[in-house]
Amino acid sequence: MLAGLVTAQKNPAYPPNEVDKLVTDSLPKIKEWLAKNPQGNCTLETAVRRKEWSDLTLAQRKEYTNAVLCLMSKPSLTQNVAPGARSRFDDYIVIHVQQTSRNHGSTFFLPWHRYYMWQYEQDLRNLCGYTGYQPYWDWARYAKDPINSPLFDGSEGSMGGNGAKATYNGIMMPGAPRPYDRIPPADGGGCVTTGPFKNMSVNIGPIAPVLTVTRNPRADGLGYNPRCLRRDINKNAAAVTTANYTYDLITNNHNAHWFQVVMEGQFPQGKWGVHTGGHYTVGGDPGGDFYTSPGDPAFYLHHTQIDRVWWIWQMQDLAKRTVEVSHTRTMMNFPPSANGTLDDLSGLGVLAPDVKVRDLMSTMGGLGGKFCYIYE
Repeated sequence: MLAGLVTAQKNPAYPPNEVDKLVTDSLPKIKEWLAKNPQGNCTLETAVRRKEWSDLTLAQRKEYTNAVLCLMSKPSLTQNVAPGARSRFDDYIVIHVQQTSRNHGSTFFLPWHRYYMWQYEQDLRNLCGYTGYQPYWDWARYAKDPINSPLFDGSEGSMGGNGAKATYNGIMMPGAPRPYDRIPPADGGGCVTTGPFKNMSVNIGPIAPVLTVTRNPRADGLGYNPRCLRRDINKNAAAVTTANYTYDLITNNHNAHWFQVVMEGQFPQGKWGVHTGGHYTVGGDPGGDFYTSPGDPAFYLHHTQIDRVWWIWQMQDLAKRTVEVSHTRTMMNFPPSANGTLDDLSGLGVLAPDVKVRDLMSTMGGLGGKFCYIYE
């Protein structure tokens, strides 16, 4: 029965990999944990089940992308501080820009992004009538050929296609001391011309571009700078997102510090991490911009997978790992700051209030019971 909760309606084109099997084997641990720590009405049977993109039907995928397009038509809440924000979708980019240096390489990286994905899901449902839940992108399914995957093949059931061929020099990884730590370019880099987002406008940024695009009229990148969505769907970056990397990340790192370090990347050692690999599988503009990357709708599927991987890691020792944080309160401890704690506050600006980190640690009963979800 428990295994059925995560194996139902899987796409037969993608047999379970070692990470999927780890989920199936680990799920009973949630039931055991809930027996000792009841979470009101949140049980395995009542939990929302987030699905992988290719496990959704064509109609479900189109409903999702239509809801994202709807969010791009809703009024902005941040235009008073970000003149470039033209929609509620843009508000998510503004909040990410404003909090980038706090929520990466810090205590807040995993819990804050969990909150961010959940609130985005809520806005799709409550503002745009979406009846599903936030899907994730299982990197391993498409790592060998992402451009021809159900996610990026440019069909009506995709998240949009690749960009047109453009010339650029690839991406030098931050902190990389050697020239071969550059991700080579692939066959895109230009405007996306296929799929649901072929006509979308990117309005914010750039701040840290990987392509040559028109500069933003404001130094903080929050001015109005409309342009096309650009991508370089890149199997060179995807190479570090095969299932073995994710499985090793989950099973070989036994504390929150090393789990997060390996996930985000060990750049001086030339190790990108699955977080970096997923981002630069999309690349382009704004997807390749560290600050404005949520401007590409694929961002939300990537970071929902990040949350899924954290969830799987937490399942291995729920009593410990739902209360364990690491790192300091600033990105890479710059400027130097104290170690973060479960009582530190994390919020989404005008989108959602500050809450304690401890309220974001569990998908089963977190956020005062509002979090109640698992991953199929």
